[in-house]
Amino acid sequence: MTFPKNFLFGGATAANQCEGAWDEGGKGLSSFDFTLAGSVKKARISTFRDKDGNPVSAGMFGFGMPEGAEPYTIPGAYYPNRVGVDFYHHYKEDIKLFGEMGMRLFRMSIAWPRIYPNADEETPNQEGLDFYRSVFEECKKNGIEPLVTISHYDDPLAIDLKYGSWTNRKVIDFYEKYARTLFTEYKGLVKYWLTFNEINILMMMPLFMGVEGEELAKVSSNAYQQLHNKFVASAKAVIALKEIDPDAMIGCMIAGGPSVYPYTCDPKDVFKAYEEQQTNFYCSDVQVRGEYPAYAKKLWKQCGVTIDVTEEDKAILKQGHVDFYSYSYYSTNVTTTHKVEGEMSGGNFTASLKNEYLEYSDWGWSKDSLGLRYTLNVLHDRYQCPIMVVENGLGAYDVVEEDGSIHDPYRIDYLRSHIKAMGEAVDDGVNLIGYTTWGCIDLVSAGTGEMSKRYGYIYVDRDDEGNGTLNRSLKDSYFWYKKVIASNGEDLD
Repeated sequence: MTFPKNFLFGGATAANQCEGAWDEGGKGLSSFDFTLAGSVKKARISTFRDKDGNPVSAGMFGFGMPEGAEPYTIPGAYYPNRVGVDFYHHYKEDIKLFGEMGMRLFRMSIAWPRIYPNADEETPNQEGLDFYRSVFEECKKNGIEPLVTISHYDDPLAIDLKYGSWTNRKVIDFYEKYARTLFTEYKGLVKYWLTFNEINILMMMPLFMGVEGEELAKVSSNAYQQLHNKFVASAKAVIALKEIDPDAMIGCMIAGGPSVYPYTCDPKDVFKAYEEQQTNFYCSDVQVRGEYPAYAKKLWKQCGVTIDVTEEDKAILKQGHVDFYSYSYYSTNVTTTHKVEGEMSGGNFTASLKNEYLEYSDWGWSKDSLGLRYTLNVLHDRYQCPIMVVENGLGAYDVVEEDGSIHDPYRIDYLRSHIKAMGEAVDDGVNLIGYTTWGCIDLVSAGTGEMSKRYGYIYVDRDDEGNGTLNRSLKDSYFWYKKVIASNGEDLD
């Protein structure tokens, strides 16, 4: 099991979950600024006022927001993403800890509303540009390459309120201008970019919202059109990067990868798993290959969807295919055509029958390291391009001992098995170039809004109600991962 020399071991965060400073430095609003905390049993909701001034709620990302709504803060309510773990004011301390660990790659995102508060401004917010320049310079000072996500669930809220979200083609132009601003401003500081985080989440939303019949067709049409416009925006960003900084690389980012198994060996179950993998490949087929796959028309027909795709769009998609594939991998699901009585697993946006051969986390996510090796092989065979695993980790409850130490052998065990699986995939011939574990520092959970669902090597003193000093301390896993990186993945003990 041998990783390539100087393999890009690192960690990952997102601005909306860690940065905080939601109303500082000229930053505009995003939907997460108005999203309440939830739990493993309680869904997160966003708070708005309708056009008559009555308080209303919507789902995460503003899904189901009534027309004419405005963001609304419930007095005394806790909005965890507004502070996150205050990376905005702690970034030098945090990046120094990343550097002392030996991290080679730091995946982070830029909050779009910190650069263009309402998306449609003529000029960017200089305070925002200066902040991220300082972050990147701090990374370089500590020997770390930034891997930057351009849009990570953190678009300006004005896009939804003023322009009707990504169904409006004007937003493509806003995104392209934003991307060009970043590429020009940070040329030479950022070598690796990602266009959209987990872009395929949009395909899961109709199921997540539980809609059927005519409403399903309406929601699905909206989702597929938004996706198409994001594909075009992504391709335009790729084209722009090649013009501005041809030495840099840019990739797509997909949630989950082909991580669905048939529940039985019934051919119907096998084919159902194959079809569910197609819905996952839909986005990466467009972004990596530069064109819609043949099965896209079948998916559109099944949902009663018609989308606006121009000949110019097709040419842009073909020219603007990404350089590499990246994805988040936490667990696998199973699917079946049979009516089966059994315990259900959890997850952010999906649930399935539990796989009797796997163990599960406190949040209902399967632990399946062999599944990582499997997905890497499937992806390599399909796309024949460099791959990064840019999210992987175990959300768990951590206990701070009386002496301040934090022992997290469960996290080390999880990561050890997954790093071993990646090494085996490299031996299989997979062109794997990087690995960033999710939440290298504790942050607010996107799915539940909790702090108690911790992923990091670095503990942040903050609880689910927003109490705590925000002081940082090191877990056992910090020192273990430091050893892994120093040995380029060879020492996993």
